[in-house]
Amino acid sequence: MTHEPISSSFVTTKDGVQIFYKDWGSGQPIVFSHGWPLSADDWDNQMLFFMHHGFRVIAHDRRGHGRSTQTSGGHDMDHYADDLAALTQHLDLKSAVHVGHSTGGGEVVHYIARHGESRVAKAAIISAVPPVMVKKESNPTGTPIAAFDGYRAALAANRAQLYLDVPTGPFYGFNRPGAKVSQGVIDNWWRQGMMGAANAHYDCVKAFSETDFTEDLKKINVPVLVMHSEDDQIVPYADAGPKSAALLKHGTLKTYKDFPHGMPTTHADVINADLLAFIRN
Repeated sequence: MTHEPISSSFVTTKDGVQIFYKDWGSGQPIVFSHGWPLSADDWDNQMLFFMHHGFRVIAHDRRGHGRSTQTSGGHDMDHYADDLAALTQHLDLKSAVHVGHSTGGGEVVHYIARHGESRVAKAAIISAVPPVMVKKESNPTGTPIAAFDGYRAALAANRAQLYLDVPTGPFYGFNRPGAKVSQGVIDNWWRQGMMGAANAHYDCVKAFSETDFTEDLKKINVPVLVMHSEDDQIVPYADAGPKSAALLKHGTLKTYKDFPHGMPTTHADVINADLLAFIRN
């Protein structure tokens, strides 16, 4: 008698953190890593699409996000990568495709570089934070630290309002003239954000903005699709997508013109089709 795998559960990390995950379908596994300050739910469209195309789809809530443990510490890329490794080992995944959006793109890159490629077939990073976001001597075109300080100050002052302002404005490009605004998408971003822990989200700003992934990108040998839009208002295109693709041994840059940072949600039909073509190629 065979049993279907449990559809959602928890894996416990070395430091006792419970990481929530969803695990649907069967076939080659695709593992999704979400952006700040969201949860596995941000991948609903992709999870359904790829499950219906014969893949096993897995998405987890980063520590301190969604349904995972609200820890007091460990909100850095080393822990994020190690938590992802704990999940892939727990499920004994082979030939997995890792897909990361925004902060999740950094998590995927750091995971592969830190834990090796024995379980990994390919990866895709979408609107992702690598190589490094913050402006500094070695990254003179980066985003000034004041922008990230602004996020932290707004989060500490009124997180609930910040989590309305971000999706209503730049995240989905709803502040652009003629944008087709979805209140449901805005509300769902707010819902996911407010499920997580304020301290985890506060610390994660440093993790996604200041971590330098340059050496990680150079270490990766598997094919990586880098998907980025020129109109990304959260992670500026020129400082991210093209630079990451250039550092990767087998990187392919896919550039979009007028899509927003949250394009896996607003333009899921295009993003899903392009991901599917990359995975099947």
